[in-house]
Amino acid sequence: MTVSKKTLAFAYILPTLADMSERRAAKPATVKVGNIKVTIYQRERDTATGKRIVYEVADYSSGERRMRGFSDAQEARLEAERIARQMSAGDSMAAQLTNADAVSYCRAVEFLRPTGIPLESAAQTFADCLKVLGENRLLEASRFFVERSRAIKAPKAVADVVSELIAVKVSDGASDRYVQDLRSRLSRFAESFKTEIGKVTKEQIQAWFDGLGLGPQSHGNFRRVVGLLFKFAVARGYATSNLVDGIDKKKVRGGDVEIFATEEIQKMLAAADPEFLPVLAIGAFAGLRTAEIERLSWEEIDLVGGYIEMKATKAKTGSRRVVPIQGNLAAWLAPYAGRVGNVWQGDSATLLNRQRQTAKACGMAWKHNALRHSYASYRLAETGDATRIAFELGNSPAIVHRHYKQLVRPEAAKSWFSIKPAVESENIIRMAAV
Repeated sequence: MTVSKKTLAFAYILPTLADMSERRAAKPATVKVGNIKVTIYQRERDTATGKRIVYEVADYSSGERRMRGFSDAQEARLEAERIARQMSAGDSMAAQLTNADAVSYCRAVEFLRPTGIPLESAAQTFADCLKVLGENRLLEASRFFVERSRAIKAPKAVADVVSELIAVKVSDGASDRYVQDLRSRLSRFAESFKTEIGKVTKEQIQAWFDGLGLGPQSHGNFRRVVGLLFKFAVARGYATSNLVDGIDKKKVRGGDVEIFATEEIQKMLAAADPEFLPVLAIGAFAGLRTAEIERLSWEEIDLVGGYIEMKATKAKTGSRRVVPIQGNLAAWLAPYAGRVGNVWQGDSATLLNRQRQTAKACGMAWKHNALRHSYASYRLAETGDATRIAFELGNSPAIVHRHYKQLVRPEAAKSWFSIKPAVESENIIRMAAV
């Protein structure tokens, strides 16, 4: 198809019949640059304060008619001159078009016709995308975006995914302590991201973590929990990837490990009430984690066989292990032989209060995780076998060496595992099987 230069020029600048038929309050003024004329209309408008004169410039520079309004005649004229110069430059370029260029122009317009986007706007958008993506990557990026959108099967708000995850954990029998930790940390995350979880970016998550101002250990705890949330979201089709995998980690430097002295544990065992006493003794002389003791039942304590079975479903690591019952622990647990159900009948908050109250009654402060640390330290000093102790703890030999080696002497370990109940102790109450 051949398009004459004169036809292109007329199509570019000719006002529509609708423009020519509009009522005018005064004869329109024109600004001419080269062959291009831009019309300025003076019209009277009704306003809240009465009638006023406005000046409107007819702008065809984008290929479509747009009216630009001004209250000042000089401003309107300056805008008309700018538009005329711009269109004149385009008219000059159009005059230089070869037949092949004209055909290419018409084909480009036809490609865009179904979208309703003007050629000039499309060219500008394409140029901007190339600046961001680089050459020949626009189509690739578009396909990636479409595939990513399709991968999100069910868009869901962050807060809703948090609620669903917690409900699943409760249904699976997770401990109160664990569920409370999830709820506390993830509620903060959901409060900051009130959007669909599939729309959250790695950069936004990184900025959120940076803004928390947490120490290495707390940062690691938050990172673990938020990572669990995104892993859950990916499995349910709410997100395409676990973005937390790309979040910076903070190195946790080992601090001082606190343990109880033999005199301290003796005082607390003497002061503990019958409900709390088994928890205290199992932590001190078997090294189970507090959360594991909360999930432990009497049926998993074999006093005759001399071991505690820590089932995979109740162990923190998800691996089954068997912990030996030391002679002194057997003596502390003997009055409870035949009981069934949970060793600890209360919730996590009540257990925490009982720990603090018992320590306070003995004139001391409760030491976090000190029961487990004490068992590991005294047991390693007694046996010298880090691999064996690591299995009993559900840990690695490297952790045992790093934290517990040479904290106590062998003679202190002998004293620790010699602590037994006094025959006439009021705290040891033989209970009938339930």
